[in-house]
Amino acid sequence: MAQDPVCHMSVDESKAAATSVYNGKTYYFCAKTCKERFDREPEKYVKETGGHEHSRRCCY
Repeated sequence: MAQDPVCHMSVDESKAAATSVYNGKTYYFCAKTCKERFDREPEKYVKETGGHEHSRRCCY
């Protein structure tokens, strides 16, 4: 399982709603809206540290 870098939800790579490649690494997303947010500001999400609790449904 991968972790959506925007909302931090667990994502099954084979069932991801979308993917992006940034700096040679593939990122998996639970929804297209998360991918769109990531694509606008990838550095913001790549630099975030772990431990973030997903407190709202930003994706659907």
